[in-house]
Amino acid sequence: QVQLVESGGGLVQAGGSLRLSCEASIRRFNSYIMGWFRQAPGKEREFLAFITQSSTTNYADSVKGRFTISRDNAKNTAYLQMNSLKAEDTAVYYCAATRLVATNPAAYIHWGQGTQVTVSS
Repeated sequence: QVQLVESGGGLVQAGGSLRLSCEASIRRFNSYIMGWFRQAPGKEREFLAFITQSSTTNYADSVKGRFTISRDNAKNTAYLQMNSLKAEDTAVYYCAATRLVATNPAAYIHWGQGTQVTVSS
């Protein structure tokens, strides 16, 4: 059974940093592209970043230069380092896995339960 578990969310002041982790119980983790998304109340799920099997990365314009995605295949874990956080970054953050190069959430087949990030201004 595939399971993705996010951790590292919490309350942080504007300008601060958080590091999210996504631990995957998944066979052949290194064969998946890992992505991070977020969803704020009343809004659609938003793509943030993905990292391919060879660690090529892609970012949404809204987070480029502030967020960094990475992975450790030995630990079956993906990370999202978030710096210079803003109040508008407040949302539930999700990790997801896919075998496609995609920013559309519909392309992702495995999802975590989400972790809340709240940025106070």
